[in-house]
Amino acid sequence: MAVHLIEHPLIMTRLTRIRRKETPPEIFRSNLDEIASMLIYEVARDFKTVEVEIETPISKTRQKTLDSQKFCLIAILRAGLGMIPGALKMIPNTSIGVIGMFRDEKTFAPVEYYCKLPGDIAESRILIVDPMLATGGSASAAIDLLKRKNSKPITLISILSAPEGIARIQKDHPDVEIFTPAIDEKLNDRAYIVPGLGDAGDRIFGTEV
Repeated sequence: MAVHLIEHPLIMTRLTRIRRKETPPEIFRSNLDEIASMLIYEVARDFKTVEVEIETPISKTRQKTLDSQKFCLIAILRAGLGMIPGALKMIPNTSIGVIGMFRDEKTFAPVEYYCKLPGDIAESRILIVDPMLATGGSASAAIDLLKRKNSKPITLISILSAPEGIARIQKDHPDVEIFTPAIDEKLNDRAYIVPGLGDAGDRIFGTEV
């Protein structure tokens, strides 16, 4: 499946803001929220619509609206939570699930510690949100889990991506579409994206030391 590089000027401006090391958590969160909304807007270009009859102040008319397809937003904890509010602004009638993953600092392998999915997961189109696609290990493990419960299309939405993470997803899950506004240079020896923006979770929650 394709990698969609969304280099919109408004997204790029906000992305530059959240990359700056001096950006405080409240500004980081608000810009991340806006980027998430804009990315959902791009993801939704292929969403199906149906015609409905409505009445304007002038006359009756048939117009298009989003069909009744179910959607499920899946946040990979903890940083993925920062993208949920912005996504909900665009598609409020969606269920939400969370998958907790942390990266083993020695092996960089993902370790699952929590999973809570909505009851309609099997009938829903899944949109995974995680600000950073670094090694791709956590995202790939989350997709593995979700595929065991759902056969509908899965889309991965990240704010920053590394070539290594994209390659991992394309190898493990070639059917999953990736939407991202930036593919950075590489991973460093600690598996952080370069130039990146640091630890997204720490910057969202203000827990940097």
